[in-house]
Amino acid sequence: MILTVNHVTTYRYEEPVRGAMQSLRLFPASFEGQKVLDWEVDVPGGVRGGTFRDGAGDKVEGWSVRGPLEAVSVTVRGTVETADTAGVLRGLREVICPEAYLRGTKVTEADLALTELARGIAAETQEPLDRAHRLADAVAGAIEYVSGSTQSHTSAAEALAQGKGVCQDHAHALIACALVLEMPARYVSGYLYANKDGQAEEAAHAWAEIHVPGLGWVGFDAANACCPDERYIRLGSGFDARLAAPIRGVARGGGAEEMEVAVAVVASQQ
Repeated sequence: MILTVNHVTTYRYEEPVRGAMQSLRLFPASFEGQKVLDWEVDVPGGVRGGTFRDGAGDKVEGWSVRGPLEAVSVTVRGTVETADTAGVLRGLREVICPEAYLRGTKVTEADLALTELARGIAAETQEPLDRAHRLADAVAGAIEYVSGSTQSHTSAAEALAQGKGVCQDHAHALIACALVLEMPARYVSGYLYANKDGQAEEAAHAWAEIHVPGLGWVGFDAANACCPDERYIRLGSGFDARLAAPIRGVARGGGAEEMEVAVAVVASQQ
């Protein structure tokens, strides 16, 4: 499948700021099942800074914009050829040991309910891949997808307690459960062309990857009860949503900040 992305993020400031600095993790890598045909990231009026590829294989690029500024925009346009690998991540060049992802964060810390959910699955099967699939199914069943039901700082435990959340919460909860069973897990940000019903999506997406012996990293999208397939574009990974965020930055100045996001993913057959 050929997927074309148009993604614009705009930050508007209540009062003009003296400048802004951005760290962008908006560059999909090429690996088995994902080939970047063309990709362009721009910050109008900005200056491109340093670029590096981290240990997880993700490209990170810095930008700065001098003020005074009332708004800053980040634009992404690109095309990626995708194929279904049943969620298995192959061919991505990374040097981090999977065991590094046995460390949780504040939002992926398991409380008693998450621990019991994970241990209940562990009692059903000892096979790692089966456990991972059952964990994803359990999270999907315990947290209903309800748009706008949580905040960026909502933890996995809080989402499970209220029984609803968004893709970020499903990923955090799945990571938390995997860590209870000492299975390395991480958060992945990217794009999704369509949901499980085939309806068009116009939003960025997130899912989790669990490291399975003999297979390596395998993606699980509990929000859509599936493994990533040809509808998905993988951008980058981290311990949680904040650390895998496509855009992180600071503005020099006071006042409130508003963010507007417009994402369109269009598909065409090869």
